[in-house]
Amino acid sequence: MTSMTTNHADVHTSTTSRAVIYRMLMTEHICPSGQKALDLLKRRGFEVEDHLLRSCEETDAFKAKHAVQTTPQVWIGGERVGGHDAPRRHLSLAVHDRQALTYKPVIAIPAMAATLALVVAWSMMGGARALLSIHTLQLFLGFATALLALQKLRDVETFSSGFLGYDLLAQKWPRYAYVYPWAEALVGLLMIAGTLIWLMVPIALFIGSIGAVSVFKAVYIDERELKCACVGGNSNVPLGFVSLTENLVMIGMAVWMLLWAM
Repeated sequence: MTSMTTNHADVHTSTTSRAVIYRMLMTEHICPSGQKALDLLKRRGFEVEDHLLRSCEETDAFKAKHAVQTTPQVWIGGERVGGHDAPRRHLSLAVHDRQALTYKPVIAIPAMAATLALVVAWSMMGGARALLSIHTLQLFLGFATALLALQKLRDVETFSSGFLGYDLLAQKWPRYAYVYPWAEALVGLLMIAGTLIWLMVPIALFIGSIGAVSVFKAVYIDERELKCACVGGNSNVPLGFVSLTENLVMIGMAVWMLLWAM
C-alpha cells in the first residue's frame, strides 16, 4: 500500500512485512537515496507505506519531530532502522564503502576494451578467425590505453594531484602531470589506427618507462601506500601491480609496433 499523504502519523507497526519510508520528492530535488531505499524494500517483499516530503519546511519538521539529521528514514516492523545505507545493513546486505580499495575500474576498462576490439575486428574482417588475429590484439591494447587516458582526462586536476604523489618526472616538472593523459591518449589512438609508428613508439617508450620506474620505486622500494591515478584521480585503486602493468604494457606495445614496422 502506498500513501501519498505527508502527515506525520505514528509510523510504528506490528507487522514485520510492512515498512514505512519518509523521503523527499520536490520539484527541484528528488532524493536518490530515498528512491533506492524504496526500490530495495519493494524488491525484498515489503508492503511499503511511502510518505513524500514535498517541501523544505515539511522535511525540517519531520527531522525535528523524529530527531534525525537526514532523510530518507525507514521503519521496519515498527523499528526505525535509519536512512541511506541503514536498510541494507538491517537486511544483512552488502553496503558499498566509498573509501574501500577496489579493483573494479581496472576490470571494467579492459573488459570494455576487449569487447570493442572483438566487435570492430568482427565488423571489419568477419568470421571467427578474425577474433584471434594479431590485429584484434592491437585493437584491444589501443582501446584499453585510450580508455585509461579518458579516465584521467575526465578530471585532469584531480588526476594530476594523485600523479604528483609518485611520478618522478612530474615531481620535477609538475606540468608533466597535465601532459601525460594527452600523451597516453595519443598512443592509444595511434595504436588503434596502426599509423604514425615513428611518433607513437618514442612517446610510449618515454611515458611508459618513467611510469614503470616511478611506480616500482614508490611501491616496492619506498613501500608507500598510495592510490593509483591510472584510472583517474578519484579512484580507490591501490598503486602497485595495476599501474606497473599499465606502464610495462605500454613499453611492450612500443617495442612490438617498432618490430612490426621494421
